[in-house]
Amino acid sequence: MSLDFGEIRERMAEYLISQGIDAVCAYPEEKRLRRTGAVAAVSLRACQGGPGGFQDYLGERWDEESGQWQELYGKKIVLTFGLDLYAPRPRGVEELQAAFDRMAEALRQEGPPGLKLLELSCGETEFDQGAGLFHRAVEALCQGYLYAVAEEGGAFLDFIVRGESRI
Repeated sequence: MSLDFGEIRERMAEYLISQGIDAVCAYPEEKRLRRTGAVAAVSLRACQGGPGGFQDYLGERWDEESGQWQELYGKKIVLTFGLDLYAPRPRGVEELQAAFDRMAEALRQEGPPGLKLLELSCGETEFDQGAGLFHRAVEALCQGYLYAVAEEGGAFLDFIVRGESRI
């Protein structure tokens, strides 16, 4: 059973874009494009898991498609996202602050589907001489569940990340 952590990064980047914040995965396949404004570089820095229930049993849900009850097994997880902001001169400092403010509001209100924001923090704005860009380190801790669905007979489907309210 596998979980594609690249997909989790992509979902966070897509959410930020939908909220009006330019975002890319920190390690994109394509060549990096030079941006004219602030951009968030999304990375997954850590994933911690813990028990979600007795013997990892989370409960049951009704599956409309199959017309059967499915058992859910999994763990509570906390993901640490790097959401570092970069912006070029001449208005880089102001653009970073505006982008961080939009990001904080978007994550506070709703957040990406399936994840609940626990904490958002940022560092000081610095100028990266090598890249020629202003930079502000940002981290977001989000909580959700890593769970698997067991079909009748005990066969597991793939693991999925979901937020607390969806289980």
